[in-house]
Amino acid sequence: MELSLTTRTVAGHTVLEVGGEVDVYTAPRLRERLIELVDAGARDVVVDLERVDFLDSTGLGVLVGALKRLRTAQGTFGLVCAKEPLLKIFRITALDQVFPIFPTVEAATERDGSGPAS
Repeated sequence: MELSLTTRTVAGHTVLEVGGEVDVYTAPRLRERLIELVDAGARDVVVDLERVDFLDSTGLGVLVGALKRLRTAQGTFGLVCAKEPLLKIFRITALDQVFPIFPTVEAATERDGSGPAS
């Protein structure tokens, strides 16, 4: 399956909407896009995984790398994910303790202290 990457701005956050499968074959494209966003000055990044059908360890590694890159740049990083199969992957790997995970883009971009901008 093809990987789709779409970027938009919501409440001052750069939202990267990801669709399809994130695996060993498509993860490099996701990595490149995230690096491009940070290099272009994005500091509050939200990755929307709602249209992702599959995520493997390579994809998880890309997300961890993006989190580290943004922390180094004094930025914030959040994930939007409400799909139970994907949430299970984050729980099994304990990455749910590492990433701020939100049910919606709106929840992820709130600036009242509950979103990643805090």
